[in-house]
Amino acid sequence: MAWLSILSGLVLLTVGAEALIRGATGLARRLGLSELLIGLTLVGFGTSTPELVSSIEAALSGAPGIAVGNVVGSNIANILLILGLSAFISPIAVEPKSFRRDMPALVAATLVVIVVILTGSVGRYAGAAFLAAIGAYIIYAYRTERRAPLQPEAVRHEAEAAQTPSASAPAKALLLTVFGLALLIAGAKLLVTGSIEVALSLGVSDAVIGLTIVAIGTSLPELVTSVAAAARGKSDLALGNVVGSNLYNLLGILGATALVQPIAVPSEIIRTDIWILLLATAAMALFAWTRGKVERWEGALFTAAYIAYLGWIGVSA
Repeated sequence: MAWLSILSGLVLLTVGAEALIRGATGLARRLGLSELLIGLTLVGFGTSTPELVSSIEAALSGAPGIAVGNVVGSNIANILLILGLSAFISPIAVEPKSFRRDMPALVAATLVVIVVILTGSVGRYAGAAFLAAIGAYIIYAYRTERRAPLQPEAVRHEAEAAQTPSASAPAKALLLTVFGLALLIAGAKLLVTGSIEVALSLGVSDAVIGLTIVAIGTSLPELVTSVAAAARGKSDLALGNVVGSNLYNLLGILGATALVQPIAVPSEIIRTDIWILLLATAAMALFAWTRGKVERWEGALFTAAYIAYLGWIGVSA
């Protein structure tokens, strides 16, 4: 039953996120917001809603390991698994202007979050600061992309927003938004409840479940999308997607979760996983900076590293 609960939760999270994005985007268009702003905010946050509601539900359910492990594990999976597989299928070119703006922001956010995690907890003040930081980043990104409208990153954000159909009427958009939110809440409850049961039955900590099952599960939509794009020879957006997703996870998801419910960080995450996240982020920045692309062999190295990471978790659990 626990595994069925997890699978059902993942399905509801995926469907709910899609409905929420469509409904919220429809409402935003009715309010006259630009496609670029919609892409940077609603689409960006919308794709991270499975991680958001899962982490908040876990924190409220007294499972801080799942709450923090979901964020840390999702970011590790985004770099090593999603970016790794995408680059292995098709090398990823780096867009210089976006790289110079977004990668330093991600590295700085990773370092700041690690410093906070090393204190043993993420409190409401830290959560509020993280949310303020992601808000400032969105404003900065929006302004820079408005000044360079032909920049590939701006085109990507507008394309993401444009690909999300608007609702035919405000009432329909609102209904779709509420429906999506309801599915997300129900899916998160099923996922977290099932994950706690699996952790208890296997005799492992909730941090291990958060770093693996929950992290991979909530990242499945991005994984499928990125791998499919790479298979069609359109992997160039994968790096920007991973960098943006990781920023949202660290500052937006962890920030919102801590603001709702302060989080005690499990010691195993402090001992090992945050350092793996730091190494993965540094390796991504280094690979992208040298030669201006993420090569196929680097993607293979990332993928192998993720398999080894999962193996290590399995052995040490």
